[in-house]
Amino acid sequence: MSNKPSSPSTPHGVLAIRTLAMPANTNTGGNIFGGWLLSQMDVAGGITAAEFARGRVATVAINAMEFHCPVLVGDVLSCHVDIVKVGRTSLKTHVEAWVKRLREGHVEEIKVTEGDFVFVALNAKGEKRVISQE
Repeated sequence: MSNKPSSPSTPHGVLAIRTLAMPANTNTGGNIFGGWLLSQMDVAGGITAAEFARGRVATVAINAMEFHCPVLVGDVLSCHVDIVKVGRTSLKTHVEAWVKRLREGHVEEIKVTEGDFVFVALNAKGEKRVISQE
């Protein structure tokens, strides 16, 4: 867990997911639909939160979201997650979305989006539960 800001050229946090942006995920402008990107970030944050909380979690808030540049078809999307705050039943994550983009024989790594996601830990009945701090 860290509050250290990331360098503009280096992903910060643990790699949670990696996937390929496909034509089926485009918007009417031909770029990757922001909702698809947001869902990938939510999945990445949820995986990391569930591992930390040792069980089921649910997204309760997205406190901040910033889109830096478009994601293109063929970009390899990686979501990196950092747990920035742990409370009694919830935790806050910072998710960075980066792409590897192959253009004219070289690979660019670009931070395309970042956001703060809050998850709550749930028991088997779907009720809030305390997160173990061990």
